[in-house]
Amino acid sequence: MTLRIEKAADRYKTIIRLSGRLQSEHVDELKRQVDEAQSPALDLEGVTLVDFEVVRFLNACENNGVALLHCSPYIREWMIRENAKER
Repeated sequence: MTLRIEKAADRYKTIIRLSGRLQSEHVDELKRQVDEAQSPALDLEGVTLVDFEVVRFLNACENNGVALLHCSPYIREWMIRENAKER
């Protein structure tokens, strides 16, 4: 399964819904989507697999104020561990 990206926007925010395998090859496209969105949030409910570069990207997004919705416990734990390593 590949990655599926859907956007839902209103006047105040944009929710980018992701489903499938989120891998490093998708990071550039996601950066573009986030940069173009108004008050972006990433909905990770449908994400089944991530890799190291994606975890770093998600940490950077969160550090820049992008909300991460429905982040699975395994992804969140990996993000916390990577943040701890970088400090």
